[in-house]
Amino acid sequence: MIKKPKGKLGVLLPGMGAVATTFIAGVIAVRKGLSHPIGSLSQMGTIRLGKRTENRNPKIKDFIELAQLKDMVFGGWDIFEDNVYEAAIHAEVLDKTLLKKIKSDLVKIKPMKAVFDKKYVKKLEGSYVKKGKTKMALANALMKDIDKFKKDNKCDRLVMVWCGSTEIYIKESEVHKTIESFEKGLKENHPDIPPSMIYAYAAIKKGVPYANGAPNLSCDVPALVKLAKKNGVPIGGKDFKTGQTLMKTILAPGLKARSLGIEGWFSTNILGNRDGEVLDDPDNFKTKEVSKLGVLEEILEPEKHPELYKDLYHKVRINYYPPRGDAKEGWDNIDIRGWLNYPMQIKIDFLCRDSILAAPIVLDLAIFLDLANRADMKGIQEWLSFYFKSPQAKKGLQPFHDIFVQMMKLKNTLRHLKGEDLITHLGLDYYD
Repeated sequence: MIKKPKGKLGVLLPGMGAVATTFIAGVIAVRKGLSHPIGSLSQMGTIRLGKRTENRNPKIKDFIELAQLKDMVFGGWDIFEDNVYEAAIHAEVLDKTLLKKIKSDLVKIKPMKAVFDKKYVKKLEGSYVKKGKTKMALANALMKDIDKFKKDNKCDRLVMVWCGSTEIYIKESEVHKTIESFEKGLKENHPDIPPSMIYAYAAIKKGVPYANGAPNLSCDVPALVKLAKKNGVPIGGKDFKTGQTLMKTILAPGLKARSLGIEGWFSTNILGNRDGEVLDDPDNFKTKEVSKLGVLEEILEPEKHPELYKDLYHKVRINYYPPRGDAKEGWDNIDIRGWLNYPMQIKIDFLCRDSILAAPIVLDLAIFLDLANRADMKGIQEWLSFYFKSPQAKKGLQPFHDIFVQMMKLKNTLRHLKGEDLITHLGLDYYD
């Protein structure tokens, strides 16, 4: 049973920089009829229902009860006091002509003071930050922000999507094992609890669905997974799948499907926005590197196909290059083997726009997390793996990285929620 999406949906965004402001400005522009929500599966995608001969292919938004763009209200936190219009101008992602047309809407959206600690993001200086003696005190301050935002904006429901920076690499440790150990760690300022985990904890405690758009552990630790199940809250992560990794999850399944060998896959990026600056620090890059490197191994399954992928060499590099701004460029060199081991190469130069690709992901995650909440789905939402570089999976399970498998899982989940037959593409027409 899916509850109807009545009233306003508040979308809370920790980190109101390039990605968040591009998302907010984009939704407002679409609402005003200035553009289309290109890149958003929830708005532009269709879903096949029943047999092919039935010719039922409605848009997803017309098939299932989703929150509408007109009912969205935006808020969040940032380490700078700029309103969304000022932050969007500074980010230099969207055309100023477009921003001026929606300026009156954007200037009204101002961030709340952020929970920030420079030791987790050493390249940034935060001037608009909360103060608290303990991390638990900061979590409580966030919960008060959540309550106030919901009341002030007369929201019926809330969701939260992390759009902040990549934090330094942290491994799962004892403090992350149980709800009790985690809360003790908050009270004692444990160093293995970074700001993103404090936001995730605050959201889950308040019953707010939470998605993590960065490679930080965030909600991907046993304590917060248990808390999400206990409180009946949908969660998901990690790391928005935008540029280079998106291409890998499209190409690698195709090469594997044709049983072509891969000797090496070298990837390098240049990026000049705040994300690029943060990743210029080795400790923060490590977090991103781990997220990016797991993709090929899961898709190619070298242990099952040793002749093809056992010796695959996979290297990822990210280089901060300020002149490029948000216009990220990803180069890939792929050395493959064909019939009788004859060598071939594939070269890719993807000149993409980081925030333009991420913004519709934020929209879809907000909308689908709200759907999951109204359908009483709790804990890890594996069906949303489609949107992440390093999808969160249940204990003991490997995440799916193949984008076509991820798409099938997402759409079949929607079909299941509406009582439609699942699509397997198993056609038995040769018996007819």
